[in-house]
Amino acid sequence: MSLRALEQQTGLNRGYLSRLERGHIREPDDGPVRKVATALSVPTDAITHEEKT
Repeated sequence: MSLRALEQQTGLNRGYLSRLERGHIREPDDGPVRKVATALSVPTDAITHEEKT
């Protein structure tokens, strides 16, 4: 999915999404992560690379 399409689905800024994708946001807020995960149909840990305990 392109950043433009993800921006449209989530309402998040493309610049923010790009920084998130490249790992420049070390501790992203839960809300945006949930929006991205939902839009991509993946679990949130696929976005944050954190395993659930």
